[in-house]
Amino acid sequence: MREAGKPVSAGDVTKALGADRKEVDKAFAALKKEGAIVSPVRCKWEPAK
Repeated sequence: MREAGKPVSAGDVTKALGADRKEVDKAFAALKKEGAIVSPVRCKWEPAK
């Protein structure tokens, strides 16, 4: 996310990593719960400050 320099979607991360979308969604959910990522716009995520 930091390397992109802009908010990214789960689809962007899936393509970049070649990972399974369900696994990315699970990771995003866990990071959101921890407060490690925030959503500045709908369906886009960036690291928390």
